[in-house]
Amino acid sequence: MSDAPLPSSFDGDEDFYSENRMQKLTRRLREEPLIPLGCLLTCWALLGASRAMKAGDHNTTNRMFRRRIYAQGFTIAAMAAGSMYWQEDREKRKEYDTLQQQKKAQEKRDAWLRELEARDEEDKAFKAKVERRRQLAQEKAAKQKEAPSVTETKSALEASEERGVVAAVMDLLARRR
Repeated sequence: MSDAPLPSSFDGDEDFYSENRMQKLTRRLREEPLIPLGCLLTCWALLGASRAMKAGDHNTTNRMFRRRIYAQGFTIAAMAAGSMYWQEDREKRKEYDTLQQQKKAQEKRDAWLRELEARDEEDKAFKAKVERRRQLAQEKAAKQKEAPSVTETKSALEASEERGVVAAVMDLLARRR
């Protein structure tokens, strides 16, 4: 005998796996119609017992309370039988719900990772752009050092740092003439 589970009557029914509360209630009422019937019989017996108590009829009151007990017993038996009958489908439903939750969690995680990757790419592009600008600024500064422009002026102190104080004074006097 195979270990595979027997096929469920709901395997091909996609509506079974994606239903709202009202759909679930109507489905459960169709699956186990004896439970609501037992509840209605119990309510009928209680209503009859209360009317008989108001009327003062003790025999009818006792008979209706017995009927209430029988109706409640019938309801409990219907619940137990239905529970045993539908147990396998309920387990499949729980497995399906668990799989759906895992799928949603995985999709959420994947979306989060895609967002992080996109932000990382944006960050890398921004850093590369900043690095290119920095390199261009360094190249421009290096070119300006090599060929100083005519409008650029140097102080006497800058020149003195390179050649000495006497040479700086000589340059300063030469520029005034």
